[in-house]
Order: sequence, then C-alpha cells, then structure tokens
Amino acid sequence: MDERAAMKREVATLGGGCFWCLEAVFELFRGVESVESGYAGGAVPNPTYKAVCTGATGHAEVIRVTFDPGVITFHELLEAFFLSHDPTTLNRQGNDVGTQYRSVIYFHSPEQEAAARALIADLNARGIWPSPIVTEVTAAPEFYKAEDYHQGYYRANPDQGYCQWVVNPKVAKARKAFVGKLKA
Repeated sequence: MDERAAMKREVATLGGGCFWCLEAVFELFRGVESVESGYAGGAVPNPTYKAVCTGATGHAEVIRVTFDPGVITFHELLEAFFLSHDPTTLNRQGNDVGTQYRSVIYFHSPEQEAAARALIADLNARGIWPSPIVTEVTAAPEFYKAEDYHQGYYRANPDQGYCQWVVNPKVAKARKAFVGKLKA
C-alpha cells in the first residue's frame, strides 16, 4: 500500500462480547481491510487470554478494524456494531459474563467520539432497545493483539459449537441487514 492510500485509512476499536463474534461480522464488509482480535482497556501490559478471562486484568475483548472511510464510514461500522450485540447489558453478552465482555467503543479521534455519542443518543431516543444503551465510549488505550489462534477464529473453526450457536446467527443477521455493503 502506498503512503497516500495508507493516509486514507482509519482504525476503529470495538468491544461487544466475545471478539470471535465481532471479528466474523466485521470481516464481511467492503472497505474493511483487516480485523484483529485483541485486548484493551486494562491495567496489565501484554495480557494473555487466560488472564483476561479471569476479569482481573481490566481488559475487554476487542477488535481493531482498519478500514477505508471512502468505502465504509465509521458510522456504518457503528451500525453493524450495535446490530451485532446487546449494548444494554452491562458486562455481559449472552452466557459470556464479566467486564472483559463489556460493550465499548474506543475512539481514535474527536470525530469518532462525536459519531459514537450521537448514534447512542439517537438509538436511545428511538427506543431501539427496551433498556438504555450502556456502551462505554472512551479514548482508545493501548491495544494488545490476542494470541494467533484467536485471529480468524470463525473462519478456521466454523463447525465448532460456539461458532455454530453464537457466531453464526450474528453473521447471518449482518448479512441480511447490510446486503449492499458486503464483500463479494
């Protein structure tokens, strides 16, 4: 990628439960160049999956999305984010419970912060969910890439039970809702 093309890229860091789910959804979109699963928002440097799962590190499971805003906007990514999880449950997504599964948008610019806060206000005003959104919106902390076996987990393990029961429905929902925005 040349320098001018790289300058047009943006990064979004999002947490909404298990990173396998979000990674699988965001890999579907045109304009998304990479999705990495990882950890952010905690106090322990270089955390491991085992440590993060205890909840003691303070990290959330997140994805870091590199995207071309000329193809897909940050707002559109946020729409997919809110469709892909329940942003009204504090520290929980389905059977995944703990602070590591919190709903969080780590913004990388004032524009991303404004877009996130505006969309949350709009979704709450429209009553999309029966409870208010509890998604945390905060400046992006250091991102720690998760272990290699977490990267592309759904693609590598589509028949695994968690993927079948939890990830598949989220991928199907995104495919239906965002038909015109998906990769071929």
